[in-house]
Amino acid sequence: MSNFSAHGSKEIKGGGDLATIALHDEEDGFEMRSRSSKLRGTEADERDMEILGRKQQLNASRSPYNSSQRYMADLTVQRNFDFISILGFACTLMSTWEITLVTAEFGLINGGTAGLIWGYLITWAGYSLVFASIAEMAAMAPTSGGQYHWVSEFAPRRVQRFLSYMTGWISVLGWQTGCASLAFLAGTVIQGLIVINDANYVFQNWHGTLLVIAITVFAIIFNSFLAKKLPMVEGIVLIIHLLGFFAVLIALWVLSPRSDPTSVFTQFSNGGGWSTTGTSVMVGLLSPVYALIGSDSAVHMSEEIKDAGVVLPRAMMWAMGLNGFLGFVMLITFCFTLGSIDEALGTETGYPFIQVFFNSTNSNVGTSVLTAILIVSLTSACISTVATVSRQTWSFARDQGLPFSSTIAYVMPGWNIPLNAVLITLLVTTLLSLINIGSSVAFNAIGSLAITALLGSYIISISVLILRRVRKLPLPARRWTLGRAGIFVNIGAVAFLLVVWVFTLFPIAIPVTPATMNWNCLMFGSAMIFALGYYTVWGRKSYIAPVLLVKRNI
Repeated sequence: MSNFSAHGSKEIKGGGDLATIALHDEEDGFEMRSRSSKLRGTEADERDMEILGRKQQLNASRSPYNSSQRYMADLTVQRNFDFISILGFACTLMSTWEITLVTAEFGLINGGTAGLIWGYLITWAGYSLVFASIAEMAAMAPTSGGQYHWVSEFAPRRVQRFLSYMTGWISVLGWQTGCASLAFLAGTVIQGLIVINDANYVFQNWHGTLLVIAITVFAIIFNSFLAKKLPMVEGIVLIIHLLGFFAVLIALWVLSPRSDPTSVFTQFSNGGGWSTTGTSVMVGLLSPVYALIGSDSAVHMSEEIKDAGVVLPRAMMWAMGLNGFLGFVMLITFCFTLGSIDEALGTETGYPFIQVFFNSTNSNVGTSVLTAILIVSLTSACISTVATVSRQTWSFARDQGLPFSSTIAYVMPGWNIPLNAVLITLLVTTLLSLINIGSSVAFNAIGSLAITALLGSYIISISVLILRRVRKLPLPARRWTLGRAGIFVNIGAVAFLLVVWVFTLFPIAIPVTPATMNWNCLMFGSAMIFALGYYTVWGRKSYIAPVLLVKRNI
């Protein structure tokens, strides 16, 4: 397990690595103080890593022993993200107001403007409970592993290993497919913009595939060669995210005719042909659920966040509140300036919001400028998503949870980023984008699959936390807590997630045909069967459950 060397350092074995971590104990206990460099983590970060049985591999470089220091350091460790930069990271990855516009089609078909607005409020409230629960777990264990680590530590002992392993697969599946889905949205919005400017242009699926690959390559280059600039860029993109919001908002309110408030807030539609309007509205929740997901993205960057135990949960909740508000204001604006729903849904651009922009400005140039704002935001979101996906994949591979884990988890000296995991993300997105050539319907299901998988990882991780609370078992110390309200917040979160999770598997309309089928259920089931098979043959022998490394008693 653990032992102290003659020099006062403590050796910890975990995940095949041997880390030497300096300890410095004051007479009155552990003193939390910042290191001299503003880029270095705090001693709270160092202690968190020690408790979790990890050594920091990202943004870490060798440094000699300095006897003049009050502590000994084998590694010079940098944590590049502070509150503003990680807030920018989460906000731009979520891109809530932008994706609210891009995915509005699903809600207009099932629910109409009233369904979109009231469904958004319900989803925002439900997600607030979800991400408050995740924020508290992130404060307990700020690790790139996120959900699968928490399940490993909080689940009943007899199922810890298996449940943690399956959660890891679900989370990796969710983020990898989410990356492909987001790049697909950005690529097809570009195609829609081309339609506005070239009447002779015809949508071709392979054009969309090439655009998906091009956007992903751009994000990969940024996450490889310009990775050290990522925190600074996230702060800049946050400003663009906010300025773009006001640019679009003002243009729509000034230039567009407005609908009657009664029709906007009370007229529901059932374009999907469901037996009841209520069912249709629930199916249409896919729009706000997609738009508001992703506040937990910052969790997977936690080993690069300064003072992660408190900065991370605060940034998550600020991102949820800020983006939720921006998305709601933009949705109200869109619904009031929409005009005819049938005209918007029948647009040749493929996106109702582009048609609304054109109707408002009566100008190709104006429409292009407003749409370009969304394209820039969505592309920036792809950069952040690649960073999150690569860290999640790298962390799970670090614990030997994936095929070729040793290769995926390797951090090349001098790069200090999970480069192999970044390149795996490019490969996965490229392969998934090829599906679009054969069937855009099947590829659209990948967006639904991403939501299903991520919501599934939330359900499992929060459920084991509820079980621990019900059994009155001790929870780890944390500096951000829900207090006595925690159990009620957790139960509310899971209740919301279970309902929404079921409807992510529904097709967009009935009767169901191959063209309207939601292939998400088949894809998710196949992925889980593969994960279970891999665990049975190899994973149960190689997977290192994170709880085996945790040392809460130090």
